[in-house]
Amino acid sequence: MDLGGSWRAAPADDLGRRTFPDTDLDDSGWAELPVPGHWRSVPAFCGSDGPLFYRRRFEAPAPPQGRRAWLRFDGVFYQGDVWLDGSYLGDTEGYFFAHTFEVTEALRDRAEHTLAVEVACSPQDDRTAKRNLTGVFQHWDCIDPSWNPGGIWAAVHVEETGPVRIAGLRVLCREASEERAALDIEVELDAAEAASVTLTTVVRDDRGEEAARRVADEAVAAGPNRARWRVALERPKLWWPHAMGGQPLYDVEVAVSLDGGAESAAEGGEPSHSVSVRTGLRQVRMRNFVATVNGERLFLKGANYGPTRRELAEAPANRIAGDIGLAVEAGLDLLRVHGHIGRPELYDAADRAGLLLWQDLPLQWGYANVRRQAVRQAREAVSLLGHHPSIMVWCGHNEPLALDLAPDGALSGRQMARFAVGQALPSWNKTALDRSVRRALEKADASRPVIAHSGVLPHPAGGTDTHLYHGWYQGDVRNLPAVLARLPVLARFVGEFGAQAVPDSDEWLDTTSWPDLDWDHLVRHHGLQKAIFDRRVPPAAYPDFDGWRAATQAYQAEVIRFHVEHLRRLKYRPAGGFCQFLLADAQPGVSWSVLDHRRSPKAGFAALAAACAPVIVVADRPRDAYQPGEKLRLAVHVVSDRRSALPGASVTARLEWPGGGRTWRFGGEVGPDSCVRVGRLEAQLPKTPGPVSLDLRLEWDGGSADNRYTAVIAPR
Repeated sequence: MDLGGSWRAAPADDLGRRTFPDTDLDDSGWAELPVPGHWRSVPAFCGSDGPLFYRRRFEAPAPPQGRRAWLRFDGVFYQGDVWLDGSYLGDTEGYFFAHTFEVTEALRDRAEHTLAVEVACSPQDDRTAKRNLTGVFQHWDCIDPSWNPGGIWAAVHVEETGPVRIAGLRVLCREASEERAALDIEVELDAAEAASVTLTTVVRDDRGEEAARRVADEAVAAGPNRARWRVALERPKLWWPHAMGGQPLYDVEVAVSLDGGAESAAEGGEPSHSVSVRTGLRQVRMRNFVATVNGERLFLKGANYGPTRRELAEAPANRIAGDIGLAVEAGLDLLRVHGHIGRPELYDAADRAGLLLWQDLPLQWGYANVRRQAVRQAREAVSLLGHHPSIMVWCGHNEPLALDLAPDGALSGRQMARFAVGQALPSWNKTALDRSVRRALEKADASRPVIAHSGVLPHPAGGTDTHLYHGWYQGDVRNLPAVLARLPVLARFVGEFGAQAVPDSDEWLDTTSWPDLDWDHLVRHHGLQKAIFDRRVPPAAYPDFDGWRAATQAYQAEVIRFHVEHLRRLKYRPAGGFCQFLLADAQPGVSWSVLDHRRSPKAGFAALAAACAPVIVVADRPRDAYQPGEKLRLAVHVVSDRRSALPGASVTARLEWPGGGRTWRFGGEVGPDSCVRVGRLEAQLPKTPGPVSLDLRLEWDGGSADNRYTAVIAPR
């Protein structure tokens, strides 16, 4: 029974708490609001931070004798206290997983019922010591900090089972090869009383044909029970990322029957309860941030992916599938689900598309006194998502530094010092919290790599991936090669890089007042980092808004292209991949995204797609300007992610300047999944000022790739 639809709601207070669960309370004057939904989406509560009282009346038949009834909340932001017919059922904490309460006797007592829930999602006033594990939804520079995601955002329903319920099912693919695959299965059973049960596991392929079956008897005690087993599949169909192969999926169904019920279930009778999930058979490993899938190495080209919409309940399935399609279109192998856990449709779409996911837990920046809850939610994440073949790595915490940065992006000297010190020295977040979360993930899921946290620079005592914002927060983007040459360990995986750009969708801001935009509003509510723009692409340098917007997009595209091209040249030496920041916006804003909130592409999207093509030909980036008569020296590389060699490969390089130019031709072998240094271009530039261009063309039997660089000859 689906309990979604229109509910009644009112602001919560101490006086109301005494009576709001009562069945005879008159709530006809309360505002209506939708479930699933967020209270901020309703005019009556558009400025509310809660908590709110929610109420809904419904009728339900009594469960037959021997059957049990359950009330299930699939998602509550962020905490809830639940009453049914005036009786307290319990509390919830954690937004992304289900909370279930038995209501068998309550449904037998009467036919008409009143469900009352107090929902709280408190603002995090001290954002260096947060308590809500809501990740980016309550602390991120790409979502309005005044936003509150509170509400019953996912389905609420009543379900019926027999005496034994499968309260939890965890399916993990521990090993997979062309000869054999193994699924580790764990169930939690809730039994009304001690009994002997039969557990039946059936695995079917994507044609519905049975691939494996296991039947086993178990004795269960009254209350919660756990059982674990392994199912082997011979000659399985392996799941691959889209660049490496197909994505066959298997359905895994687990049914529990009371002793003597297995035969009747086999004959079409009803088990006490059954649950099924869809999975794929593959093996993922990562060493020094170099990933392998089914034993084959893969350089990970990725982007960070925030919430599809900040109103998670309102993110349509076709928008989620569309984002996955756009990521594949851009040549990406990986999305980093940044600082949150998304809707179920995200993971289903990634499984079907063959797009790998780096899955963060909803931990971002600083927390206090949340270790026990964080460990619990780490285990819940594995149970909820562990069967998805697209998830290749768990990450506990993004940037575990207790900092609350200014909205405009400016860093004070004290904040910069705290940031630098926090990278290396122990802290409660990084050392205590993240260590516990990592251990919980590793214990719950031994089939995948686990990373304690993201954005902690490699150092002698630890560190993980690198967040490098050359060209934005940090120095000139042209300094990146020199930095990575001095400290190669920084290049092993760059988890964030990029620059902000103004989107084409601008109906949410008044551009007619240029240059006197409401900069303070844009900074505080739409993420624009004015202090950084004033250094990188200053608005004051442009006569109109459209010119400035185009310049911001061109600058973002340049930063993205240069980072990706250089990191791909370091393929496996030592770079294992990268994640550009950010694929798409969750709200109207000025951010690092290459797709705005309407999914209109910025210039950076085309730059990302071009730089992530399976085969590219690249040169050292020329300087913006050269002196007349100066010598130009550039190395040329070919990078191929194809699983086969490029036969008959040749590169033509054409350098042109005013009144002349020079051409080079190279030929050789480009192996599979490789980076090859083609040669070095050296030329004496003329003494005549003017533009310089370098055109590169790679050709091989069956394909080609092009690239272009520009500079100028200009005296100082």
